[in-house]
Amino acid sequence: MRRYWALYLAILALALAGCSHAPPPAADPDLTAEIRRIRAIDNHGHPVRITQPGEPPDRFFDALPVDNMEPQSDPVNLRPNAPSIADAWLALYDAGHVDQARKQSVMHQKGDAYPERVLDRMGVDVMLANRVSMGPTIQPPRFRWVPYADALIFPLDNTALGAVNSDRKSFFALEDQLRARYLQDAGLSARPATLTEYLSRVVTATLEKQRQGGAVAEKFEAAYLRPLTFDKVDRATAERLYAAKATPNQPADYKQLQDFLFRYIAAECGHLGMAVHIHTEAGAGSYFDVAGANPLNLESVLDDPGLRKTKFVMLHGGWPFIGEITALLTKPNAYLDFSAQDLARTPDALSRTLREWLEFVPEKILFATDAYPYIPEMGWEESGWMAARTGRQALAIALTGMMRDGEITRPRASELARMVLRDNARALYGFQ
Repeated sequence: MRRYWALYLAILALALAGCSHAPPPAADPDLTAEIRRIRAIDNHGHPVRITQPGEPPDRFFDALPVDNMEPQSDPVNLRPNAPSIADAWLALYDAGHVDQARKQSVMHQKGDAYPERVLDRMGVDVMLANRVSMGPTIQPPRFRWVPYADALIFPLDNTALGAVNSDRKSFFALEDQLRARYLQDAGLSARPATLTEYLSRVVTATLEKQRQGGAVAEKFEAAYLRPLTFDKVDRATAERLYAAKATPNQPADYKQLQDFLFRYIAAECGHLGMAVHIHTEAGAGSYFDVAGANPLNLESVLDDPGLRKTKFVMLHGGWPFIGEITALLTKPNAYLDFSAQDLARTPDALSRTLREWLEFVPEKILFATDAYPYIPEMGWEESGWMAARTGRQALAIALTGMMRDGEITRPRASELARMVLRDNARALYGFQ
């Protein structure tokens, strides 16, 4: 009898277990499918131009290429053996593993249309191309230009700044080259003698030329070169520092000139209808000053009444300063994107960050990938595809959680998805 009851209870337990419901998926399937179909606007990428035989490789995808830096301990998702790399190669080239020959074959077949094909595979309608210059195969309307302004805020001798470490040494050398290019474009072989001339003939002239060339924003990578604390400095002080025969002996003095020039450029961007993009995340390299990239360093800039016409986009969402950057979203001219976070972090981890932002000021959040040629296994194409997939997954998880907790309705979830993936960027840049 005891054996009978034991058998009965065992069967009953199995039956009850079979009747139990599996936990719901982290993301609502219908919402996930809808998000996958939305043609996104990618707020930040570094697409690489297709070059012709005999032409040197394109190096204008970044003013400060990270392949010049000393090695660092790479995040797991940026390593050559990251599992999602194989998924990207399958989606982009129908190859289940890294196959450079197959990739070159696809590039050859598609020719000049190859970069647009990559956007199509990413589900991206328009990518803001953060490049020194545009060129054949990287052109509007699918690619919109975001050039660099950092070189303009370092007009003096930067030898001492570059001596801090090897990364900054190589970076300031590159900035000097770019500034020389801007001077040449202005018809100059050396910087003008006075600040007034420098502002009119070089700074404003460069910004106007870039705007006329289709630029929708200016990018600052300043966090790789110095902290993001740009104080307000009067014109007379800046003129005195600029006119000095030699670079000021004290770094704090040179910083004042840089601070003045940053705010001048930001104001000019506002007048020209361009946004200002700023790197606000722990960056590449073993020497990167993480604390210096804290977005709270920008608060006085965002609070400057003279800069309220300028829209500032804090790229990469300020990681690891998630809470700090959330608080800044109440500033009327502050926006952010989550580029790079959707490459380095998991969908679950990113979803918690997205939910915090969506529950606060959702119209300021922009989808972006930071598509970039990191390593041979992960070029701008693969990193862009991987980031786009993770970003969409994270968004679906965040919105599903908000629905299940009764914070939003299903129609509102659809609306928020379109805002993040597309509509917020359209409103910010005036895209049709």
